[in-house]
Amino acid sequence: MSFEAISSIAKAEYEAKIAITAAEGRSKQMLADAEAAGKAAVEAAGSKAEEELAELNRQARDKAKAGAKALAKELEAQKAALRSGAESRLEQAASLVVERIVNS
Repeated sequence: MSFEAISSIAKAEYEAKIAITAAEGRSKQMLADAEAAGKAAVEAAGSKAEEELAELNRQARDKAKAGAKALAKELEAQKAALRSGAESRLEQAASLVVERIVNS
């Protein structure tokens, strides 16, 4: 083989090694970029889920408070009705006791 052919082959091999090294570097960088993007997406999804959970918790607390207030109002009305009925019967009971004492 001529010197020129050997030199050409050596140059081609050298350029191929450089191209391979460059391609490996690019592939490693692409892999690192993809991993970083994946981690960022997972973190973003986690943050969004936490925000949604906080909002759902707030809504549940608000609903529970509203329900508790409505129940307290209803119970207060029932208590007032029972107290009113009891007070009216108390006067009747007192009159009955006094009448029985006087008649005995």
